[in-house]
Amino acid sequence: MSPVSSKPVSTQVLDAAIAWQLALDSGNPVEREEFAKWHAAHEEHARAWRQLGMLDQRFSVANGPARAALLQSREGIRRRVRKLGSGLASIVAVIGLALFAGERYLPLDYWLADQRTATGEQRTLRLSDGTVINLNTHSAVDVRFDEKQRRVILQDGEILVETGHGDSRPFIVETREGSMRALGTRFLVKREDEGTRLSVLQSAVAAYPQASLEEQILREGQQVLMRNNGLGPIVALNLGADAWTRGMLVVDNARLEDLVHELSRYRPGYLGVAPEIADLRITGSFPLNDTDKALRTLLPTLPVQIEQHTQWWVTVTKAEARP
Repeated sequence: MSPVSSKPVSTQVLDAAIAWQLALDSGNPVEREEFAKWHAAHEEHARAWRQLGMLDQRFSVANGPARAALLQSREGIRRRVRKLGSGLASIVAVIGLALFAGERYLPLDYWLADQRTATGEQRTLRLSDGTVINLNTHSAVDVRFDEKQRRVILQDGEILVETGHGDSRPFIVETREGSMRALGTRFLVKREDEGTRLSVLQSAVAAYPQASLEEQILREGQQVLMRNNGLGPIVALNLGADAWTRGMLVVDNARLEDLVHELSRYRPGYLGVAPEIADLRITGSFPLNDTDKALRTLLPTLPVQIEQHTQWWVTVTKAEARP
């Protein structure tokens, strides 16, 4: 594989490539014409298509189940792989899917986690100490309690933690960037491309980056981006930071591109925005359980239109001028 072909592609583009492979299996000539436009539109599209083809070839020895699993939603992949059984083929399928696509995009830790949610799914966990954890869309955690500490490892996505009372063991949330020690509190932890975002809703949390020599305490109403080698600036908590636990996304003067990117976390396939309108600003509340409805609410407010080629491929573009 060439260096260009092996470079990871984003989740959205990989999902779009999978969607196109499903569509092309139907043999519809209109779909093929639209696919050709998509394939030629960006180098990353072509790279994703090549990688998908290579993955098909790698799993051809598994008599089809691994490829069929790939062509499902993330939750569908999990269900399909489970059906493969406990033999060597299932192990190869799970590990191969994760390692080939790249840890950031189909992470093995996600599939092996104790608890996880699919795209668009949310779930509430009650732990043995009374702690309540809300898992946001496509999130995964491992729970490791022992006699010395209560430890939760966030492998992917976002969680809201309300710690239980009456347990003297420290409560710690870990990510690849470091650890966060609860000080009798309610807080959010989110894995982002640049690191881990910690948002304190009540009380305080002590943040300890992995490569740092000391921890720093964040108070109620504060947030910070934690990287492996330190903390970014401590800033005020975003408006409605925990609104997703009530099925809503709340933004205040947000860039349109940022809003669309956040909505894309709650639906399979590709959801994007045209570059020329990416910097438009929007304020409002948007339902997360119906992202199509959320997108339609943009139309009366902004000069945009929604282009939907299939349910897997949606783009917010500039509205055409009326004659």
